[in-house]
Amino acid sequence: MKFRIVPVGLALALAAAMSAPAQATAEPELPTAIQLPNGFRPEGVATGPGPFAYFGSLADGSIYRADLRTGRGSIVSKGPGTPSVGLKSDQRGRLFVAGGTNGDARIVDVHTGRVLESYQLAAGPAFVNDVVLTKDAAWFTDSTNPVLYKLPLRGARLPAEAERVPLTGDLVYGTGFNANGIAPAPDGRGLLVVQSNTGGLFRVEPSGVTRRVDLHGETLPNGDGLLLRGRTLFAVQNRLNTVAVLRLNEDGTEGRVVRRVTDARFDVPTTVAAFGDRLYLPNARFTTPPTPETPYNAVAVQD
Repeated sequence: MKFRIVPVGLALALAAAMSAPAQATAEPELPTAIQLPNGFRPEGVATGPGPFAYFGSLADGSIYRADLRTGRGSIVSKGPGTPSVGLKSDQRGRLFVAGGTNGDARIVDVHTGRVLESYQLAAGPAFVNDVVLTKDAAWFTDSTNPVLYKLPLRGARLPAEAERVPLTGDLVYGTGFNANGIAPAPDGRGLLVVQSNTGGLFRVEPSGVTRRVDLHGETLPNGDGLLLRGRTLFAVQNRLNTVAVLRLNEDGTEGRVVRRVTDARFDVPTTVAAFGDRLYLPNARFTTPPTPETPYNAVAVQD
């Protein structure tokens, strides 16, 4: 039998290589910014199904879909010429769109861009601002009128018309933007609404009765989009270029601001959606005069 002599250094290196665990393939880094079309004027954002984000245009209501893995995207639904403001998507591939000054809402198929249904929610002046999906309804806020609009949802069926739910109790409308962002309460039995002009946060029962959330002396001025993850609430404060992070009790009647997130890339972010461990915020740039050539984007931060 013949033996081959291997140098000691090489033998150690081979042994180390054989005993070392296989290295997992690194996940590609997701883009931290998404460029939107010039002149787009984004306001709302929704994520999913899958690694996609949807942005609505204040300029003409178009819907832009971006692939969060690459940052690339395109218009998937041409707008009606009226605003698209708050957005939420469901697992059926339906995008629920708040219509702002047009006082309406519409539901868009994210795959085809087709409008599945539209609803005229208000007959007079209105600003239908944001929307949240619960297990049995879509709820829309109106920053002008003290009311929520409810679309009852039963499986794949969309309702023939919306229900109007007047707001009563602690939330009192005043001059300026009132009810804005909306999210479910942690217990799943109520809603949370932020009032932009006062900075108040309110729990809203399905009946429309409102109760001020005790924030222990804190307020959320310029409060805009809300996102609930467990009992953590992210509240965008648009012109302050800040996201307040609150820890709530189980029924959402009490909470504390535990930190505030800022970023040099924020340029009046309006709302927030999550994908994985990232938060995505569109920069509405309200302090920049809009033109057809004004650039817009959305940015991602760690949650």
